[in-house]
Amino acid sequence: MALRSHRGTDEQVSVLIVGGSLVGLSTALFLRLHGVDCLSVERHSGTAIHPRAGHFQLRTVEILRWAGLEDEVKRRSEEKYLLNGGINNVESLAGREIASYFPNLNAGVEEFSPTLRLFIDQDVLEPILRTRAQELGAGLRNRVECTALEQDDTGVTATLRDLDDGGETTVRSDYVVAADGNRSPTRERLGIAMRGHGVLSNSVTIYFRSDVGLAPLLEGRDQGVNYVTNPVLRGFFRLDRTGNRGFLVVNLIGDTARPEIVAAYPSAPWANAAQSIDEQRALELVRAAIGVPEIPVVIEDIAKWQAVADSAERYREGRVFLAGDAAHTMPPNGGFGGNTGVQDAHNLAWKLAFALRGVADPRLLETYDDERRAIGELTVEQAYTRYVTRVAPYLGTEGMQALVDDFSIEIGCRCNSAAVVLEPGDDEALHEHPRESKGRPGSRAPHVLVPRDGARVSTLDLFGNGFVLLAGADGAAWHEAALSAAGQFGVPLDGYVIGDAASGFADAYGISQAGAVLVRPDGVVAWRAVGAESEPQRVVRRALASVLCKED
Repeated sequence: MALRSHRGTDEQVSVLIVGGSLVGLSTALFLRLHGVDCLSVERHSGTAIHPRAGHFQLRTVEILRWAGLEDEVKRRSEEKYLLNGGINNVESLAGREIASYFPNLNAGVEEFSPTLRLFIDQDVLEPILRTRAQELGAGLRNRVECTALEQDDTGVTATLRDLDDGGETTVRSDYVVAADGNRSPTRERLGIAMRGHGVLSNSVTIYFRSDVGLAPLLEGRDQGVNYVTNPVLRGFFRLDRTGNRGFLVVNLIGDTARPEIVAAYPSAPWANAAQSIDEQRALELVRAAIGVPEIPVVIEDIAKWQAVADSAERYREGRVFLAGDAAHTMPPNGGFGGNTGVQDAHNLAWKLAFALRGVADPRLLETYDDERRAIGELTVEQAYTRYVTRVAPYLGTEGMQALVDDFSIEIGCRCNSAAVVLEPGDDEALHEHPRESKGRPGSRAPHVLVPRDGARVSTLDLFGNGFVLLAGADGAAWHEAALSAAGQFGVPLDGYVIGDAASGFADAYGISQAGAVLVRPDGVVAWRAVGAESEPQRVVRRALASVLCKED
């Protein structure tokens, strides 16, 4: 990608992305899909080298579907993992099952989505995202770090250092997205504090292989995630479909189920699994989790990390936005971390694109913090709840959120901001089950199979680049009104009259056959008319202006 020069700087780009891992690459990809020139800089030499962030939820896979990557991601997932593997808790792989959280990862998903939940390693997914972003023209540079940011009324000047030759350059951008991880230097420079539960444990991930194979121990148990709870450790396995290779996460050491032990050691030494870890100790832990003494195992690598449950006090400082782990850090329980970060990027990308093109007022960018910070805080708390209940019950339930079902978190979170026209009496609930949302403004637009060009497609496949107006069989007036209003604002908009009353579209979206809904580029319902109105053009124009944060 050719970057423009700027007076006093070496280069200029619309959006600079600090970070080039999962969230940074996703941000670059989504911005390019919206036609925004961008540059991502990453201090590491390449993409992820360890298989982190392996559980990708429905909403994330739906976003990858929009980006044209679902088929490839699914194919790569099936090469290594069982498609519908479950999530359970066992004494050991050879021991009894204690609990089953998901007997089948995709049970019931067809009611709500055209996609499936998938297991795919981050070191496999990141190159897919990178290749697609490069194909679309994103600038991606490795071994480059951002050492300073200076903001003014018209943009941001960043100082970049080449980590190989030490050379420095400056880049001028309209906006910056900080996707530089849980220890985000950008967040630190901005003075944005983190708040929450803090460090929960000093954990380790042990990567290993077993040439004799563990498959016989897994018969009758779908291989997805196997939590392990025994007197030696608490953590979880993720194994490939052969059972020969995978990793063991160890969060706690020792028997934390014994109250007398917990009471005797208020400093919680069992939460420091990383202390004195070496290959021999790692081998002992893996064998204890497998439950077969002396089973041949080869330790391939050991990674130390902290389980943390914190949220940034704000997601924006001027023209700089936080996304991913820079904005929220959470334990892996529930698989929310990477998913929440990708969804941050998806929410922000279209807003940046519309603000940069001038079709939306820059105030639209304020809704990123309004929407994503509330959702980020929710997912941090839900990850913490799952960490406590599945791994560390000694922490107790005081201050812990009640468990919210996974469908409601994955595809039931609501956006309550100026970019949504809420209906009178709306309770502004942050989440609800997708079976109950019925197209309520602020919710993800429901999946319904509708006729299009002689086939049946999901309504989700109609969304992505601009606004979409969906009208019932008797809602042609809304269709014409929306096209007219969009033309006046210069906003990309597609309109569809769903003429097949038998499709269930109107009921799924909570409207009559004479009603309509306006859906944002990120698939969120922005406005809804349950039935006909006497002045549809005035009503749609006012709604569109409101969502774009513009004066009508």
